[in-house]
Amino acid sequence: MAEVLAVLWEAGEPMTAQQVNAALDKGLARTTMATILARLYEKGTLRRVPAVRGFAYEPVEDAAGLVAGRMHRELASEPHRDLVLKRFVSSLSEDDEETLRRLLLDAEEESG
Repeated sequence: MAEVLAVLWEAGEPMTAQQVNAALDKGLARTTMATILARLYEKGTLRRVPAVRGFAYEPVEDAAGLVAGRMHRELASEPHRDLVLKRFVSSLSEDDEETLRRLLLDAEEESG
């Protein structure tokens, strides 16, 4: 699925199952690719637009947005969010820790 998303992100425009399949060049049946795309659509990862035959698909978010959404869902499902955040922060490199501090300050300035 990650390879499918990578193809769609690189394309920058909606693609049909046939186009994605050709770009991947894995020898999958068009119907198999159509099923993969339909499942990603049902999960909310892709949006679809009408095409000549069926649909063309494009990502709802870029790669960073997709990962951030996954992180948010994981955090939201955890009853001990403070512990999870503490462990996450304690495992960051110094560079990542500094980046996180800067981003938090930027977000505070934007909202305040």
